[in-house]
Amino acid sequence: MIISWALRPEKRKVNVPKFPTILIQGISSPIIATLGGMGAGISLPKLCSAAASRGWIANISSVALDFFASNETGQNFDHFGAAKLKVEQATRLSGGKGMISLNVMLSMHTAIESIRGAIAGGVGAIFAGAGISRNLPKLVKDTNVLLVPIVSSAEVLNLICRCWQKLGHLPDAVVLEGPLAGGHLGYETKNIENIDFSLENLLPSILDVSNKYGGFPVIVAGGIWDRADIIRWVKAGAAGIQMGTRFLATKESGASEAFKQAIVAATPDDIIVATDPGSPAGMPFRIIKSSPGYLEALTRVPTDKCVLRYMIRKDSDGSSFCPAFGDPKYFCICNGLLAATGKHPDANQKGIYTVGANAARVQEIISTEDLINELTGFTK
Repeated sequence: MIISWALRPEKRKVNVPKFPTILIQGISSPIIATLGGMGAGISLPKLCSAAASRGWIANISSVALDFFASNETGQNFDHFGAAKLKVEQATRLSGGKGMISLNVMLSMHTAIESIRGAIAGGVGAIFAGAGISRNLPKLVKDTNVLLVPIVSSAEVLNLICRCWQKLGHLPDAVVLEGPLAGGHLGYETKNIENIDFSLENLLPSILDVSNKYGGFPVIVAGGIWDRADIIRWVKAGAAGIQMGTRFLATKESGASEAFKQAIVAATPDDIIVATDPGSPAGMPFRIIKSSPGYLEALTRVPTDKCVLRYMIRKDSDGSSFCPAFGDPKYFCICNGLLAATGKHPDANQKGIYTVGANAARVQEIISTEDLINELTGFTK
């Protein structure tokens, strides 16, 4: 069983979940180290197994797994089967070390089937963001799968805790993702550069909520760059860190060569938060402004086709729609992210390159092995 939580706080007994931990030179105790789930096709088994083999928790991004599994095998995979396959592949390649987890955007209609498939494949944890699922604990009932929500405020974390506690389960950890992260940001555009919403100012309130509900681990993400950053955040009270952009710029990442070279060439002014045109998810989206797909979106020619249709919603009359179709305010994020891997079946589709705020600091593409050696201060 995971953790059995009593409903009355004064009678709750806390058992710290068994996350893999790693040592960092300069820190006396091991920490939780997580590779973030990135976009579509970036954090797949090749990258995730390389990180997990060094003891990291490695998130497979659930986005477009059905496409990548089908494209790779020549068979027709649904979301359940694709998530199961990719978790199994990553676990096998990592030699069972570290932990393979799944990152999901709850706002996508594919999320639940992906979670179920990952559980069937033996996933260690589910990292869930871009929405709130009050019933998520029901999916992992009677399993050893850990649940880790990704939040941007103490208010959201408190709401999740209240809802999940009624089901006898609290978060096994939480990721506090600050406004320097890449991709979709859980902040209003006006607050992204507001110091009140910096990680430094958000962490204390998140720690307070964690302590209120028994003291589950708090992992910080967004803008973490080097070993000095890791040490600083652990000393500030975090139990671990999550990194994305630096692993995006590795040889094992699923980004196309054009994407990787765009990161190396980027300057600080090249990193922007796109809103109009922006993502049909309705959240600010940090990208490289020279991304071919973004430049095309600036021409205000509305999207007319999408091979993936992951952002499909239901209208009030029950009909299906995607906010990006026919509305020049949005770009097709499905086409853009898939094209950024160089594997879109339509060669005319152009990539949208999503990165964290510090992406311009990348000077070269290195191996995951070399990156982890740098971050930990240890060789294998």
